[in-house]
Amino acid sequence: MKITSITILFWPLSMLLLSDESQTSKIEVKCNFTAKNYALIPANINKNITILDLSYNQITLNVTDTRVLQTYFLLTELYLIENNVIILHNNSFGKLSNLEILNICRNSIHIIQQGAFTGLDKLKQLYLCQNKIVQLNHDIFVPLKSLILLNLQGNLISYLDVPQLFHLEFIILYGNPWNCSCSLLNLQNWLNTSNVTLENENITMCSYLDTLKCYNIKTVPYKAECYSKFPSSITEDLYIHFQSISNSTFNSFLNNLTRDSERESQGKSWTFLVSVVVTVLMTSLLISIAIKCPVWYNFLLSYNHHRLEEHEAETYEDSFTRNPSPPPQIPDTSSEETIVIFEQLHQFVVDDDGFIEDKYIDTHELCEEN
Repeated sequence: MKITSITILFWPLSMLLLSDESQTSKIEVKCNFTAKNYALIPANINKNITILDLSYNQITLNVTDTRVLQTYFLLTELYLIENNVIILHNNSFGKLSNLEILNICRNSIHIIQQGAFTGLDKLKQLYLCQNKIVQLNHDIFVPLKSLILLNLQGNLISYLDVPQLFHLEFIILYGNPWNCSCSLLNLQNWLNTSNVTLENENITMCSYLDTLKCYNIKTVPYKAECYSKFPSSITEDLYIHFQSISNSTFNSFLNNLTRDSERESQGKSWTFLVSVVVTVLMTSLLISIAIKCPVWYNFLLSYNHHRLEEHEAETYEDSFTRNPSPPPQIPDTSSEETIVIFEQLHQFVVDDDGFIEDKYIDTHELCEEN
């Protein structure tokens, strides 16, 4: 009995203590640094802060800001309205696992990397309004498992695939140049069949095609051909994706491409120049050799002039004396006259008579024929 009475007496007191502890654990620590002209997130803030407002400053959310921001792991609300944020890098909010509201409206964001929202498991409201976002990959929102509200108002988005947000209840899409071609049919079906509420539906209008500007994206009357080509809408998605690449990324790609092409053209021009120089030098060398060394003409000629050798001359004389036609009868003369005649005949044989002696004719066969 004593034990039960004691517990009854102390029970209300224990409940009061527990309620006090729960209330102290939910104490909000708010810091307002709006319009302070800060270029970096201050690092000397109370680490127990839960609400941080850094709107209307010059913060870019660079690597230094990300490192400082990770130390405020108790944050539940973060406001970066109208700063100089251009890119949301991977793991920018990685350790802010308690964050529930993230507002980055009125910046110049045009690139959101794939893992920008990694670690925000408890995030419920995401505001990306009035930026310069052109294209959003639906996989970016996969880590946001508790997201209820998504605000994309006032960007440059013309196409949006169905975001994989199973708990999403509200989405704001007006103020974008929506392309209401067949590629937007998937988004329209999702808005009409899911439990998501399209805020400001009446002013979320089409900007293209001209004939559909009087319709909002949820009530566009699509033709039957859009439904037939709907399975092949991947090609259109890729086309829109390449159209929506940011100017900085596209320019950097073009610069890299032109640099590579210049390097390749320079390398090819050097190779071509060297080959031309070598060809000219070799050609001139061959021409000079051909002019200064005419010995090679002998290899092109099959025949050449030369004097008959001594045994060839004797053979020729024998064939001449063996002529079957008898010589005319002449009176006997002296030996001196005979010597003179022989010398005249010999001189006739040796001198060049304009005929070409073929060295390939067998002289013995010629004698036999004679």
